[in-house]
Amino acid sequence: MQILLAEEMRALDRAAEEEIGIPGIVLMENAGRAAADTAERMLGSCCQKKIVIFAGKGNNGGDGSGAGRWLHNRGAAVTLVLACPSEDLSGSAADELQYLIACGLPVLEVADAEDEEKLAEVRQLLQQADLIIDALLGTGFTGAMRPLYRNLCRQINLAGKNNGKCRVLAIDIPTGVNADTGAADRDAVRADVTVTMALPKLGLYLYPGADCAGKLEVADIGMPSSLLRDAGAARYLVTAETVRSLLPARPKNAHKGSAGRVAVAAGSRGYIGAAALCSFAAVKGGAGLVTLLTPESVREPLAVKLTEVMVKGLPEEAGRLAPDAPEVVSEAMGKADVLAIGPGLGVSEETGNRIREILVTAEVPCVIDADAVTALRDHTELLSHMLAEKVLTPHPGEMARITGLKIAEIEQNRVETARSFAERWQSVIVLKGVPTVIALPDGTVYINTTGTPAMATGGSGDVLTGLIAALIGQGLAVPDAAVAGVYLHGLAGELAAGDSVGMAASELLQMLPEARRRVSLPHSRQ
Repeated sequence: MQILLAEEMRALDRAAEEEIGIPGIVLMENAGRAAADTAERMLGSCCQKKIVIFAGKGNNGGDGSGAGRWLHNRGAAVTLVLACPSEDLSGSAADELQYLIACGLPVLEVADAEDEEKLAEVRQLLQQADLIIDALLGTGFTGAMRPLYRNLCRQINLAGKNNGKCRVLAIDIPTGVNADTGAADRDAVRADVTVTMALPKLGLYLYPGADCAGKLEVADIGMPSSLLRDAGAARYLVTAETVRSLLPARPKNAHKGSAGRVAVAAGSRGYIGAAALCSFAAVKGGAGLVTLLTPESVREPLAVKLTEVMVKGLPEEAGRLAPDAPEVVSEAMGKADVLAIGPGLGVSEETGNRIREILVTAEVPCVIDADAVTALRDHTELLSHMLAEKVLTPHPGEMARITGLKIAEIEQNRVETARSFAERWQSVIVLKGVPTVIALPDGTVYINTTGTPAMATGGSGDVLTGLIAALIGQGLAVPDAAVAGVYLHGLAGELAAGDSVGMAASELLQMLPEARRRVSLPHSRQ
């Protein structure tokens, strides 16, 4: 499913009207009905329920007026709070308001942030409401809200918090959230549910906007499928359906040699856990044979710990990889389908030199994580010289380290940061975080939809590295393995953690087979 920016959605609306000939009022009617359907599901029944709809003068407000009429027909007591004089409305939004008024629904016009009498009426309505619908600003919002809208949003949020029975539904996007960046005004509406029209908007998945949106629903409003297919956005939501289409079925006559051979270069004194998690994740991710290449000083404890992994020692000097270590890794790569490199290897200058030697000569795809990412600091030009395809899996701190950007800059521009550096370095970039962004060298971006705060624990990233490597070893194209791996990793975290925190990365790892099984089911979560 594509993810749109605000202007791309406006272009889609124009194309529906100008190229296909669908009047704007038809799409607005469909949007209103879709919002009413979601509202009814939230309430269980509309009969005798009190609903307050906040509408602005734009198309979002028109959607709200349409929803109000549908809800009135289903037995709800609906009041529309109009945040402007009615004469300010035009086009389809004005038509929808007139339809609502003609049906006898009450409209309270509040055009002044200082009109205390009207605002007191609003507060009284909210005290009795079972549901509030936000249709004030929609996707056109940027910057800061005007005083009236800020005041109304505060009232909505207070009612949603203090009125125990009342829930909040946002139409398309919560008022005060930027549809492109996810930036949110301090008084942005905090919805329990957001129903967005036709295709999702990027800002609904980026924080803090995602936190304001609550549960997301995407509504079909009758936008022609031909337009949706050609919307032109190179951004996609990763769903179970996406991943199901990527995962190969394992042949019944498969054997360990045909199920993927993974080499892992990881670990050092004090950091054997990273090597163990990454290697065993490759096993649980479905790889047939996994070989861990680790400094000789930690080979024995890892060999004892990892029964199902072949563990081989790497030459080292004073706790750092020795000059002949790349030769040993190269020999192992000659028998492997993929190399995962970096978890716990160390950040010394000597080890960094050895890592770069390994990467520049690699002839199999490489999943580059942790200390191997750090080894690229001041050496990112190496990525352009690599013969092999590569996936980089940095967290924001590591991304800052190799790009020179500040962590705050990266977090505020996750999608564009990942996209631009994927193109520059001709690499797949998995920028970990919430949401994790997967960017491809051709500029295509995927936004992940799985995961849980419980995954904020040491070792989670090592598991992801091993899983992506396992999928590459099983024959997935490098970009597909990154997309599928991130989704399965997040789903495994959800399954392991449930509603709790305190999950260990080893618990996440154990749920990888179940995550894959669930995705393979025809009716798994989307």
